Amino acid sequence: MSTQTPRIRLPSRVPAGASPSGDGIVVGTGQVQVDAFIDFLCPFCKQFEERSGPLLDELVADEVISLVYHPMGFLDGLSTTRYSSRASAASGCASDGGHFMEYLYALFANQPPEGGPGLSDDELVQLGRAVGLADSSFAAGVRQGVYLDWSSYVTATAVQLGVGGTPTVAVRGVPVPANPRTILAAVRAVRASVDG
Repeated sequence: MSTQTPRIRLPSRVPAGASPSGDGIVVGTGQVQVDAFIDFLCPFCKQFEERSGPLLDELVADEVISLVYHPMGFLDGLSTTRYSSRASAASGCASDGGHFMEYLYALFANQPPEGGPGLSDDELVQLGRAVGLADSSFAAGVRQGVYLDWSSYVTATAVQLGVGGTPTVAVRGVPVPANPRTILAAVRAVRASVDG
């Protein structure tokens, strides 16, 4: 009897800047890949970004790492409007507009509480405008939910990889605790093994 994993439905399109597998947004060009599985409704993800974001930004700027964000719709059940998936889809539109990181910061800075409706599509569009996404295509993409199936794909792919909660961080495919000290130690270890 075969124990095949269920096939994950591919999205109709993926955002600009997506990873080769299409399940994340790549920031930076460094040799060491760091994956961050996040949910924009998750308070622990907001804390992770506040604590680890400056280090990750520095490693990206110094061309040490390629940072792949996987914005999941993991916590859809904790909002009345599937906010996690809608925010994830909106971040895909922001990536198309060249402002993924700025939008990520804005989403966490304006994170709604769990259990409510989350931000409306109009509020998601306003956040985009505030970070430079003034193009009408961003607003249209958010309101039409053009990346909702991509968000589902990101989430399903992450679950199939064994991601059971957010934030989850992996350095070159190996899970590490989601804090700056352990991430930096893992990145240094990978670089030492490559350079050595």
